[in-house]
Amino acid sequence: MERYAPAVLADALEAATVADVERALSAARPGPIDAVALLSSAAAGMLPALAQRAREITLRHFGRTVQLFAPLYVSNACDNACVYCGLSSANAKGRRTLTADEIEREGQALHARGFRHVLVVSGESPSSFGEDDLENGLRRLAALFPSISIEVFPLGEDGYRRAVTAGADGLALYQETYDRELYARLHPVGRKRDFDARLAAPEAAARAGMRRLVLGSLLGLRDFRLDGVCMALHARRLARTDWRTHVCLSFPRIRPAEGGFMPLSPVSDRDLAHLVCAMRIALPHAGLTLSTREPAALRDALLGVGITHVSAGSRTAPGAYACGADELAQFEVHDTRSPEEMCESIRAAGFDPVWKDWDAGFRAAGAGA
Repeated sequence: MERYAPAVLADALEAATVADVERALSAARPGPIDAVALLSSAAAGMLPALAQRAREITLRHFGRTVQLFAPLYVSNACDNACVYCGLSSANAKGRRTLTADEIEREGQALHARGFRHVLVVSGESPSSFGEDDLENGLRRLAALFPSISIEVFPLGEDGYRRAVTAGADGLALYQETYDRELYARLHPVGRKRDFDARLAAPEAAARAGMRRLVLGSLLGLRDFRLDGVCMALHARRLARTDWRTHVCLSFPRIRPAEGGFMPLSPVSDRDLAHLVCAMRIALPHAGLTLSTREPAALRDALLGVGITHVSAGSRTAPGAYACGADELAQFEVHDTRSPEEMCESIRAAGFDPVWKDWDAGFRAAGAGA
């Protein structure tokens, strides 16, 4: 990715022609140049064609299933001072870290609502919620959920191996932006300042046995097309590293957070739809996630186009499922539908909601063969 300087990428996105986009739409095995064409200015004027192609690819590889999951926030303590984040150490927000017993109660509350796949989320503060705490929490949750992903500070290969042994099978880790200079300005304090360590972490997780890797850039930090191309390149590299790893993408847009940060490069609904279509075509086998950060109507519209994984009934504060308190939420949830209502919407769109990540079972069977 270092070869693709921002200025070079920007020029390529403007230079791509309608013919380049048409070739990308018909490519049997899309490559990096196709990702550029699909996110180009020329492609922006061909969104209906992109949506049709994305829909065809999604149905071919994923059928009519949509997997549901829930985020389980275990700590909002954070040592970083990311300028865009509500968990920043610079914000005078109340902090809470759950005990293993509290994590188990949160898991029980989600299990009772039907979830069988959870994403364990923590701020990046090893002194408040470290590897031992994560391991203990995962062991409690493993008795409830056949599939557990984690979104925590980068652990290193040994740390990821501990997490896998304790029950985790997936990692979500967002690079936020692939622009080094911008990254440095946005992350002035904390472990997260290390761009390279964060970039390398998913590969370390794959070596440790994580079988689902979720990448993402925070939309709104710079031109979404630039980070979109870089994200596609990152995903392609990881997919080549280990064929057993399922690489997925998520599309978080900046939402109002404590501290008043405003998007540097706002991403419209149409822009987001463009990005989802382009990533589906460029990465036909990747799982694509859209969270409750987005409004219900937009999430419903993108189900048939490329989105294969959705959260539902999300609470973004530690302990919120069991006690219902949301005053320590990381960000505002826009899609407030219950899991049951989300399932109804999925069925109304002609798809089947799936509570369990069957891929996890297949991977486990393959590992034992």
